[in-house]
Amino acid sequence: MDSESSVSLSQISQISVNVHDLARGAAFYKETLGMKHLFTVPPKMAFFDAGGIRLMLAIPERPDLDHPSSILYFKVSDIENAHQVLESRGVHFETKPMLVAPMATHDLWLAEFRDSEDNVLALLCEKPKAK
Repeated sequence: MDSESSVSLSQISQISVNVHDLARGAAFYKETLGMKHLFTVPPKMAFFDAGGIRLMLAIPERPDLDHPSSILYFKVSDIENAHQVLESRGVHFETKPMLVAPMATHDLWLAEFRDSEDNVLALLCEKPKAK
């Protein structure tokens, strides 16, 4: 097997989310969402720990990079509590926690919200089935 056919990507190391105001974006992720701030590279980047994956907030460097981010789904164990706490911190939710997929062993619940830069984010909860 040659080296080209043996490459298989599996682990995500870093995700970038566009911001237009770095200080405002960093404050939202640090203070409002309570994420661990790793470091900042002024004036264009700030880095946070998302459970071992580095989340980079970055001011777009070129026009073709200036677009909304993909949706980040933050896994929580109690979606109703997380929703209530974040809402009390001023987070604007697009949806209340809702069942989106009943699965064999659990139910998948989501609640979408927006960050300070208007990117869509979501809470994700896998509620175990009652036994």
